[in-house]
Amino acid sequence: MSPEVISLGCRLNIAESERIRALVAGEDNLVVVNSCAVTSEAVRQTRQAIRRARRANPDARLLVTGCAADIERQQLSAMPEVDGLIANADKLDARAWNVPEPERTPPALHTRAFIAVQNGCDHACTFCVIPQGRGASRSLSVAQVLSEVEQHLAQGAPEVVLTGVDLTSWGHDLPGSPALGTLVRALLDAFPQLQRLRLSSLDGIEIDSDLFDLIAHEPRVMPHVHLSLQHGADLILKRMKRRHSRAQALDLVARLKAARPEIAVGADIIAGFPTETDAHHADNLSIIAELPVVHGHIFPYSPRPGTPAALMPQVEKPVIRQRAAELREAVANARGAWLASLVGEQLSVLTESDGTGYAGNFARVQLPQGTARGTIIAITPTQVTEGLLV
Repeated sequence: MSPEVISLGCRLNIAESERIRALVAGEDNLVVVNSCAVTSEAVRQTRQAIRRARRANPDARLLVTGCAADIERQQLSAMPEVDGLIANADKLDARAWNVPEPERTPPALHTRAFIAVQNGCDHACTFCVIPQGRGASRSLSVAQVLSEVEQHLAQGAPEVVLTGVDLTSWGHDLPGSPALGTLVRALLDAFPQLQRLRLSSLDGIEIDSDLFDLIAHEPRVMPHVHLSLQHGADLILKRMKRRHSRAQALDLVARLKAARPEIAVGADIIAGFPTETDAHHADNLSIIAELPVVHGHIFPYSPRPGTPAALMPQVEKPVIRQRAAELREAVANARGAWLASLVGEQLSVLTESDGTGYAGNFARVQLPQGTARGTIIAITPTQVTEGLLV
């Protein structure tokens, strides 16, 4: 049996799982679970994935890495299905897997190439446990990123996605402290053949002027921003130790859309943060409509070990569940109206293997039968069906 790598959680984990897969390629009968611990639900899903993997591979060596392998180390190591844990900081080191350093080979071709340009986080959001699993912020150099992107482009990848734990902090630890816009511009200048560049979650307060200009005006930068928004109420943002206000988030999106109206907005939003009142929840609902948020990741708050928010007065779980459901409904309404507005528009769509594809604004589109995977085609949808443009 060739090695199996199971990836949970963020896009950074997806990128790292590809590198793990290359590291352990020569190992037989091995299953790796690259775990997530961002919420208690993510930990539950990690444990579920471990049990499922053991049932499917009863004789394999099962190793767990990722954030949960550090943050929930004691609990995961006690699971009878687990044969060992690899520290998150070591998971890209061949020595941790007891394998030789692999020769540099071209990556496997995927529709989009996820490039992890940054890791760790220097901020101290009161709800977040990820710095415990990822450590301090650290960046790849421009040269390192260019080298990795070059490999994927040589294999024909039509889209590159830059990802990181705190992507907009890229460069703060490098000589001269360059901003993310410097890296994005360097990529676009170095690779005129790069057709589509997408950015993963951004901290809006850290978007530098060069990056803003590229998002607003560069056609090869996709018209899709996913903001680490977290909440729509200023007092809750303050208690989260976020560095932006509601007004700043609204202003950022307004300025981007004034320059590039087709930009679609995504956001991470937490429901039921400690001390959240009905009025705070109303602010959360209203900012979804005002931006509007058409790609929403709604997280019911769950206390994480060792975080200040876990010590704050908690909202009752049934209330959190209800508020999360209302936030998801608000996103669904905003998304439905947005998709309807795209009917009849010509969209440039990158095709996937499941018969769908993604437009530059990340709208999901049903493709004609027989469409080849990994190509960019023009589609003019005529209707919306079950969240898909058809």
